[in-house]
Amino acid sequence: MTKTRFWAIILLLVGVSIGYFNYYSEVNPQWSFYRPFKLGLDLSGGSRLTYEADVSKLNPADVADAMSSLREVIERRVNVFGVSEPLVQTESSAMSGTVQNRLVVELPGVTDVKEAAKMIAATPQLEFRVLKPGVTPETASSSDFIATGLTGRFLKRSQVSFNENSLSPSISIEFNAEGAKLFAEITKANINKPVAILLDNQIISAPNVREEIRDGKAEISGQFTVEEAKNLVRDLNLGALPVPVKLASTQVVGATLGSEAAKKGVEAGLIGLLIIAVFMITWYRLPGLVAVVSLTIYTMIMLAIFKLMPVTLTAAGMAGFILSIGIAVDANVLIFERMREELLDGKGLGDAVREGFHRAWSSIRDSNLSGIISSVILFWFGTSMIKGFALTLALGIIVSMFTAITVTRTLLLALGFRNRVGITKFLFGSAFFKH
Repeated sequence: MTKTRFWAIILLLVGVSIGYFNYYSEVNPQWSFYRPFKLGLDLSGGSRLTYEADVSKLNPADVADAMSSLREVIERRVNVFGVSEPLVQTESSAMSGTVQNRLVVELPGVTDVKEAAKMIAATPQLEFRVLKPGVTPETASSSDFIATGLTGRFLKRSQVSFNENSLSPSISIEFNAEGAKLFAEITKANINKPVAILLDNQIISAPNVREEIRDGKAEISGQFTVEEAKNLVRDLNLGALPVPVKLASTQVVGATLGSEAAKKGVEAGLIGLLIIAVFMITWYRLPGLVAVVSLTIYTMIMLAIFKLMPVTLTAAGMAGFILSIGIAVDANVLIFERMREELLDGKGLGDAVREGFHRAWSSIRDSNLSGIISSVILFWFGTSMIKGFALTLALGIIVSMFTAITVTRTLLLALGFRNRVGITKFLFGSAFFKH
């Protein structure tokens, strides 16, 4: 057995194994790897949680920005990888002369409202306060410090660090540009005075300011264990809430489209895959059959990724995946056309396969790279639904490059045809190709 045929068998076994995983993890709840596909709000429903935001301490002019920041923080917290497709929105209403600000969060596939509430557990409230005029540091209590406006909404990143002398863990934080400017003003105005660092209204530390700090960096030191410091950094990076929130109501919501839409989406995908398979086999014969096998492995890999991440599948997401099947076969078309040109020049099949892949690679690389760049831009600037689509698209492009360049090439070379005569000429010909 040649090395190429050995790897071809390995790739086929991997494809079968992934297909088995996709099927068995969908239908067998007793299996330890049980991971059914996660469907979106439009296909399976989920939970709706309504939070009331306490903006009483904010300037009325800052409420809109604070609520916008709150929405972004919560969305980032429940959608870390950009594939959960939550619906997070703010709303306000006037009741009895007062304006109530609410945050509404809808989580697809989560029917346990307690689990949903746990996913959006309040993150640490990070705040910097300064001492009231006329109060001495020695006699100061938490009530003697006043707010400065510098809160977790300005946080850029945080990480665990260790004191050089005591080796005890502390937390290094860095503010964004706006927060760094505000922090510089606070430290400049309070040199040789304490600035208290509070988490959830509890003073963690109140170091004295020695000089103005212009780089927007600070350190939170306290009686942390390593595990506590890691958890706090995780929560701060996921988002420190700019305003306090209180859970007001929860409810389970039904699917807006229902299971029928999911069923139709699956049917559309199967029909599309079948049409592509018929076309490829009719036009390219044996290479077309190899492309269908490669495309099947591509589909199995993508479905496994959807399960393992997991990616929340909405109707739009399913449509995007169906479209990606057509994109995935595009590389095979380029390769086979280059192979055809080499065969017309009189080269043997082995040389034609290698040269066809070599000549098609630059076109495949450039077209897929432009798709990945577009996906990155969409993910960077898009909302949660757009981010999910962009990430799925980028994954599809990367996986399709692997299956086209590695799987298809390996399987073709493993066939071992040497001369393009007789049956070989027929198998590598086409119903529309004169040879």
